[in-house]
Amino acid sequence: YEKTCRHLAWKSNSVFVSVGYRLAPEHPYPAQFEDCVTATIHFLRTAQDYGVDPSRIIICGDSSGGTLTAAVAQALVNRRDLPKLRAQILIYPFLQCVDFDLPSYQQNKAVPILLKERTITFGLRYLNKDVRLVETMDRWSHIPEDLRLKYKKWVSADHIPQEFKARGYQPSPTLPLAEELAEILRPLLNPVFSPLLAEDSVIAQLPETFILTCEYDVLRDDGLLYKKRLEDHGIKVTWCHLQEGFHGTL
Repeated sequence: YEKTCRHLAWKSNSVFVSVGYRLAPEHPYPAQFEDCVTATIHFLRTAQDYGVDPSRIIICGDSSGGTLTAAVAQALVNRRDLPKLRAQILIYPFLQCVDFDLPSYQQNKAVPILLKERTITFGLRYLNKDVRLVETMDRWSHIPEDLRLKYKKWVSADHIPQEFKARGYQPSPTLPLAEELAEILRPLLNPVFSPLLAEDSVIAQLPETFILTCEYDVLRDDGLLYKKRLEDHGIKVTWCHLQEGFHGTL
C-alpha cells in the first residue's frame, strides 16, 4: 500500500500515516483493532509534532481496513481527552455479518475478487472459527431470536433503494435459530467486528463521513446501510458510487 498512500498524500497535500497493524491468524482478533486504536490515539496526541492540526485528522481504510476505520471512529466517540476526528473515509467496507443474503450478496456472489463464500470464509478465519460453518450462515440462522428484530431495523433489504435491486433480488425465508451455531458465532456480533451493529447512541456521535461503494461488490449494501444509519442521525455523508466498480478497485 505504500505507493497508494504516497499517491493519496501527494494528491491531497496531506500528512499520511499508514498503520502496520499485526495480521491474523498469527495475531488473533482483535489485535488488529487494538493496534489501530493505539496508533490513532498516539497520533491525535502528537499530531503537532508532525506539523498537523489536531482538529483536521481524518481516518481512512478500504475493505477490512474500512471495518477497522469504522470501529476506531466508534471507539473514540466518548473520549473527552482527545481531539475529535474531523472525518472518516470508508472505501467499500465490510460492516456486518448478520445478513449474507442482501441484494449485493445475491447479485455479486460470483464476482471476483471477493466472492460471497470467500467473504464469509475470511471472517471465520479471522475469528479462528471452523470454516465449514460457511454453509450455515446465510439466512439469520446464527442470530439469537432476541436480537433479530433489533438488527432488522438496521440490516434489511427493505432499506436498500429499489434501483440496487434491478439486477435481481429474491427475498429468502429466515431459517430457524441454530442455538449451538449462535453461541459459537456470537463474537461476530460485536460492533468491533460488525460496526453496523453499534448502538444509536454511538452512531449519533460519529464524525462527517465519506463512503465509497462499488456496484459489482458483495459489500455494496453494507455501505448503503451504514450511509442510511448515519444520515438518519444527522451525520453528514458524502457518498460516491462507482457504477462499473468492483471490490479492490482502489
